[in-house]
Parts: sequence; C-alpha cells; structure tokens
Amino acid sequence: MKAFTYERVKTPAEAAASAQRTRGAKFIAGGTNLLDLMKLEIETPTHLIDVNGLGLDSIPATDEGGLRIGALVRNTDLAADSRVRRDYAVLSRALLAGASGQLRNQATTTGNLLQRTRCPYFYDTNQPCNKRLPGSGCAALEGFSRQHAVVGVSEACIATHPSDMAVAMRLLDAGVETIAPDGKARTIPVADFYRAPGKTPHLETTLTPGELIVAVTLPPPAGGKHIYRKVRDRASYAFALVSVAAIVQPDGSGRVALGGVAHKPWRMAEADAQLPNGAQAVYDALFASAHPTPENAFKLTLAKRTLASVLTEARAQA
Repeated sequence: MKAFTYERVKTPAEAAASAQRTRGAKFIAGGTNLLDLMKLEIETPTHLIDVNGLGLDSIPATDEGGLRIGALVRNTDLAADSRVRRDYAVLSRALLAGASGQLRNQATTTGNLLQRTRCPYFYDTNQPCNKRLPGSGCAALEGFSRQHAVVGVSEACIATHPSDMAVAMRLLDAGVETIAPDGKARTIPVADFYRAPGKTPHLETTLTPGELIVAVTLPPPAGGKHIYRKVRDRASYAFALVSVAAIVQPDGSGRVALGGVAHKPWRMAEADAQLPNGAQAVYDALFASAHPTPENAFKLTLAKRTLASVLTEARAQA
C-alpha cells in the first residue's frame, strides 16, 4: 500500500473543499472496496478524507412522501428499515442478495453505488485495463469474458457494474444528492449517474472532481409487486451473472431493470412500455443492441429466462 495522509472532516462542504484542494484525494467511509484496491495498489490516493463524522446516517421521510437515505447509512440498516421493507421491498431484497452480513454492516449507501468493477483484469496489475490505466487496452476483449457485459459495451471496455443495490435504485428512479467544492448542490437521477464506457471507461460517473454524495432520495412508493432475483455461480458471496429487478402492477404495467449485463443497471423506457405484451417483447427491447462475446453469449438466454420467470411470478401475485 502506498503512503497517504489522512484527515477527518466535520461538514460535507469541508470534505468537498478538501478533496478539491488536495490532488489525489479520496473520500473514505466503510472502505470495503477502496481499502482492498489500495492494498493491491490499483487505487493509490495521496490523501484520505474520512467522512464518517458528517452525520449522514439517517433515513428521514421527504415532504413528497418518499425517503432521503443518508450517504453513510449502512447497507444492513437500510435493508432492515421497516419503511424500506414495506414500500421499497425490491431495494431491501437487492441489498440482502449482495455481500455477506459482515460487509453489509460496514458498507455504506454511497460506497455501494461507487464500488468498482470486479473484472479480473482490472484487479491484475500485470494485465492491460483501460479502467485502471487509460489507454493500455482491454485484456478481457480477447480473454476470459464469461462474467462480462453483453450490452452497453465499447471497444475499450466490457466490464460490468457489480452493485445489486444500484439496480434497485435505478428501478425506483432514485436521485443522488451531491455538494460540490464551491458549495453548489444538485440532484443527479440514477439514470444519468453512470457514464457509458466509450473511449474513457475510467470515467465511471458524472460526478465532478471533489463532488461529494450526501444522500440518495427515493420518490413516493410505486406500489405493485416487487421482485429481485439474482442468478450467480454459487448461492452466496458471488456477483450476479444476471439479476432482474421488477415492479409489476395489477394491470400488467410496471418496470424492469437488470444487473450483471452492462456497465450500469440496465433499464430502458422502451422495455417498460412492453411489459403488457410479455417477457419476449421486454427482452427484445432491452437487448436490441447486445454485443456478447462467445464466452458470455449464454447471458442472453439466461436473462430471457430469468426475466420470463420473474414477470410470471410478479403477475401471479400482483
């Protein structure tokens, strides 16, 4: 691990200003992903800004009838919140399908959104990876690609985003509240939060330098039947090959989002509109631009079957 300096801050504005002031600074909260990457010297921050003292660990209701989830709310607490379990069940289920209980006890809402890919070439510093070292190439393109993306890919990167929680947040139309070093606040829809890989896959989100996430907001409950189904190589402690999050209303309308297939939670308005027409129509809309490798083409069949199963169950119970 490279040497670094460390400070604790008391306000979000102080944290953002420090990040802008110090070249190579990173925010740290739970550290469940960042510390692992630092040990491997994939992340080499010169300065760590500890944000655990900012008091962003509550889940108040909003005036609109939704919830405002503090950036530092632990995954365990979010999944167990009675309002989340009742009104946003897909979120609770996605969180519980994620990491071990020990990791959920430490991992934060923001950290979950910002975790980096688990592509083995990203983790192997002896291999080229455009996410880790821009311009070096992508070893996965001609290498082992079974776990990789089948849609939303580019010639520079085919890595997937690993978060289960982010898939549910996308389904729920969540917003990401931030504060910039100049004190300006904004809310970024999760739909616009993740960048397409293009030629710059190392630029993963639309956050600007020093911008700090302070909360994630959920709109009023959508109702309907909530399902989150994660298909993986083993029953626990594994990232999704394919995951399907769905909310289906009694009239057959609803929304779907998928994980494990793209650089971000994969949801399309065209696919949501096809829900009354059946799983095949939804699948066709979601994967019209699919570009799998020979090793991960099976994900398309897996996604189609998982989607059909989830929608059948949801309609039966909605």
